[in-house]
Amino acid sequence: MAVPRVTGRSRKRLVIKIGTSTLTAGGEGLHRPRMQEIVRQVSLLVLEGHQVAVVSSGAIVAGREALHVTKNGKDIPFKQVLAAVGQAKLMQAWDQLFSGHGITVAQTLLTRADLADRQGYLNARNTLLALLDRNVVPIINENDVVAVEEIKIGDNDNLSALVANLVDADLLILLTDQPGLYTADPRRNAAAKLIEEVEVITDEIVALASGAGTPRGTGGMVTKIQAARLATESGVTVLVAGGSTENVLVRAVKGEAIGTRFPSTRTRLESRKRWILSGMVGPAAARIDEGAVAALKHGRSLLPAGVVDVKGPFDRGDSVNIVGPHGKTVACGVVSYGAADLDRIKGCRSAQISQLLGYHLGDEVIHRNNVVML
Repeated sequence: MAVPRVTGRSRKRLVIKIGTSTLTAGGEGLHRPRMQEIVRQVSLLVLEGHQVAVVSSGAIVAGREALHVTKNGKDIPFKQVLAAVGQAKLMQAWDQLFSGHGITVAQTLLTRADLADRQGYLNARNTLLALLDRNVVPIINENDVVAVEEIKIGDNDNLSALVANLVDADLLILLTDQPGLYTADPRRNAAAKLIEEVEVITDEIVALASGAGTPRGTGGMVTKIQAARLATESGVTVLVAGGSTENVLVRAVKGEAIGTRFPSTRTRLESRKRWILSGMVGPAAARIDEGAVAALKHGRSLLPAGVVDVKGPFDRGDSVNIVGPHGKTVACGVVSYGAADLDRIKGCRSAQISQLLGYHLGDEVIHRNNVVML
């Protein structure tokens, strides 16, 4: 029996993030039956006409399997060895499973540096969209082999939010070892209740999250909340759901009440604003005073006088967080000055820039046209 294809507005572009705890089913190695079930559901969605990109963890676990080691090791080179070996094994497993359903996959490895540069961002976007248009399923992971601390995204939850931002997805599904976000840790509190929907990510919601949920994972509910914040700010609805829940992906796409849903907080942003927002998960930041926050809210530019502190590294043209006096990120923006220069001119009047730096790249630290308020 042929599967009816969806068309028009019912056709969705999906990003599905699969964590290590889901891929291993709680064990020490890749769990092929779990992977096979995920592939079955993704294949059905593709055959129905949806476009699906998969952000897959599991490379280091696969590397441990291949090299017969039981621990990751603390040094970065050893982890990169595991990732290099394991990424090939992981892709081989995905390729074999999807091939059984007549679907082609493509490997895509990204780092923050690939997305921080505007041209790199657009190139990655164009490639992924071209793959999706051809019903190819991109299998995306961070390029751990070359990534160092300064360019690492750090976890696949935030990477999946960046990918959802990148391809202008309709829905981001974060599969995890829990059915969703609870009022307390359900592993320690039997009275914990599932939160079905989070309209606004408040401090209380953030406080409900904890650290990495398993010894194998790098994330946990904290990074899922971070990812949900970035994705919803970009106009993408997010769902956190259990990877072992029966038919979870198909049910989620149909809109069934499952897991914890984070509705998008704004309409779709144009590509440039989405790129600016992609800097939100990075460490680069400019801390500003209350007056500067008020100026940004009124559509004005950020001037050096309003900058209190600088956290680098970042270069001119990078997208950075704009943090208010109480530590909350209030906006993202593209800076006209690198971290070292901004540190020298912070708190000064614009007229003093040339005197302090020996050159002048504009009166604004961040022009109002390059600011996205949160």
